[in-house]
Amino acid sequence: MTHDVVNQAPPRADLNEYLIHPALTEAVGRYGADWATGHLTGVGALVGQGDFQRDAELANTHPPVFSSHDRWGHRVDAVEFHPGYHRIIGAAIENGAHTSCWAEPRPGAHVARAATFMLFAQIEPGHACPVSMTHAVVPSLRFTPELAGEWLPRVFSRDYDPELRAGKTSAIFGMAMTEKQGGSDVRANSTRAVGAGDGTWRLTGHKWFCSAPQSDAFLVLAQAPGGLSCFLVPRVLPGGDRNVFRIQRLKDKLGNRSNASSEIELDGTVGWLLGEEGRGVRTIIEMVAQTRLDCVLGSAAGMRQSVAEAAWHVRHRSAFGAVLIDQPAMTAVIADLQLEAEAATWTAMRLASAYDSDDDESVAFRRLATAVGKYWVCKRGPNHAYEALECLGGNGYTEAFPLARRYREQPVMAVWEGSGNVIALDVLRAMAREPESVAAVDRELASALGVHPEFDRHVAATRKLVAKAAGDPASARRVVEALALGLQGAVLIREAPAEIADAFVASRLGPDRSLEYGALDPGLPLAKIAARA
Repeated sequence: MTHDVVNQAPPRADLNEYLIHPALTEAVGRYGADWATGHLTGVGALVGQGDFQRDAELANTHPPVFSSHDRWGHRVDAVEFHPGYHRIIGAAIENGAHTSCWAEPRPGAHVARAATFMLFAQIEPGHACPVSMTHAVVPSLRFTPELAGEWLPRVFSRDYDPELRAGKTSAIFGMAMTEKQGGSDVRANSTRAVGAGDGTWRLTGHKWFCSAPQSDAFLVLAQAPGGLSCFLVPRVLPGGDRNVFRIQRLKDKLGNRSNASSEIELDGTVGWLLGEEGRGVRTIIEMVAQTRLDCVLGSAAGMRQSVAEAAWHVRHRSAFGAVLIDQPAMTAVIADLQLEAEAATWTAMRLASAYDSDDDESVAFRRLATAVGKYWVCKRGPNHAYEALECLGGNGYTEAFPLARRYREQPVMAVWEGSGNVIALDVLRAMAREPESVAAVDRELASALGVHPEFDRHVAATRKLVAKAAGDPASARRVVEALALGLQGAVLIREAPAEIADAFVASRLGPDRSLEYGALDPGLPLAKIAARA
């Protein structure tokens, strides 16, 4: 041995990721899910284990492999995963990260489920895609009671069985909505559905992005004679035969490597109508809201991983005569990253809490606030991951550490379920068609007035932007950004520790506002904020 290894951070493992996440624990208590503390503590211990982190690494370094045929030439359309992936998603399902809020409804159930989902997504985000979709299909399934009665017990099950076969008591769902010619414009879909005369339909067409093609069943949009409609398409038919579900190829993606995304072809594929014919968008609209919420949860979870890994490194490495975290410039960077992560976490949990009630105020608030939060939190994710990666120096740029993977991962949440312009225009549409949603968000902003002059000025400016937005689509992004920062400020002022709220308002809403990480006023309690990372 030619040298000793010194001045390197030890492995960040065997920590309870829930108990050391102050913003998450505080928000769980604030939004009515204290009863889940024992469960979340157990999940935090599980995902913090070195073995769990190793499985996360293996699931990404050994990505899914597609086989169109078996060795004898039979078409199988199979996707094979590393065992580490199955262990992770199996644990997430066992702990209710998918549908616990639907299966066991009670006050705070959506908050508890959101926290569970975030803890798993913090360590391994790829598996969160099918977990999220399985969660999100529940409102859509309820449009057709017969199908709900058949499929909801399977969706609610906490058993994970990756084998495609008839008679399973559990199920994972995927989605196949977008096509080459339309993308987010699903009304441009060309996949056709023809009634078979026996209560089923036959679907023919091509889907450009089909998430988690290994799933047991899918929601699929297709053009029926009555217009765009939603269909439930299982991989295995009730009698045990395979449905026609031809995987063309797996997408070679920037990130999200452990999750299989594919192109598929349907050719006389059997499906069941979900909801009303011609009302496909209406059938999936609540599903879209749920998956957008999970994009916010996933981005916030990624920010937590990023700042936690960065803070761990700089607390264990010295340079220029001091531990890195004690260097003023590094203290400012970690504090700023923590501010962003806390704002994202509090916003995510506030949104989740709005799904715990179906009163008019909650429904109106979440309609607009979910889209606003999805736009801003997800868009902030990639640069946050990059800045955290840089804190590790050369180590951060290697695949041996998780932040390189996280840096590639964060953009997918900003793209999935509507990229920037799609979300911004959807916000304008909601403002025009559902003015009650604007009023609900405005009441949220107003609830924090009178504490910080900078926040009050921001709300006044935002109200002016909102008033002019309907006639100026080009301003959509400015309006959404202003609403998002106002929403984050309001939640933090009301709920977060004073040092977090004060620093957020000063750095994001004040006259010296800077979205460049680390440009914080040195007069702020930076060490105290960084200590929460």
